[in-house]
Amino acid sequence: MNMESFRHKHQHLWVKQPLILVVDDDEDSLLLLSQILKVFGFACINTLQGQTVLNLAKRYQPDLILLDVVLRDISGVEVIQQLKQHPQTQAIPVIAVTALARVEDREQILQLGWDDYISKPYTLEGLEGLIYRTLNQIGFYQAS
Repeated sequence: MNMESFRHKHQHLWVKQPLILVVDDDEDSLLLLSQILKVFGFACINTLQGQTVLNLAKRYQPDLILLDVVLRDISGVEVIQQLKQHPQTQAIPVIAVTALARVEDREQILQLGWDDYISKPYTLEGLEGLIYRTLNQIGFYQAS
């Protein structure tokens, strides 16, 4: 896939530039994902620490959160519970980005409060489609 294709195909439909909060305790994974999102034309806020997610989400009100399930400092489950319990953040869609790839893992993750799921390693097409669908569900794109 040509990484510029997403930007040229969808960017003109944006009501505003989407802001995505990316959370991963692996610095290389965080850097890679944030660079991909920037090429796609998204604005990003990145953090290695799960404990900062609620404050960042309240402060910046991202349109989407990509959250690793397994973090070093706090469980991703705790982070998703905090986000879904707080009035300022409960409506922000959160996608699990994880190496847990079994069907049972996916079902459990969705039951715990994530809005969707993508397993590592993911394809650019899979990531693109998931982000586009999620942003479309919250009304991010104008009807064409």
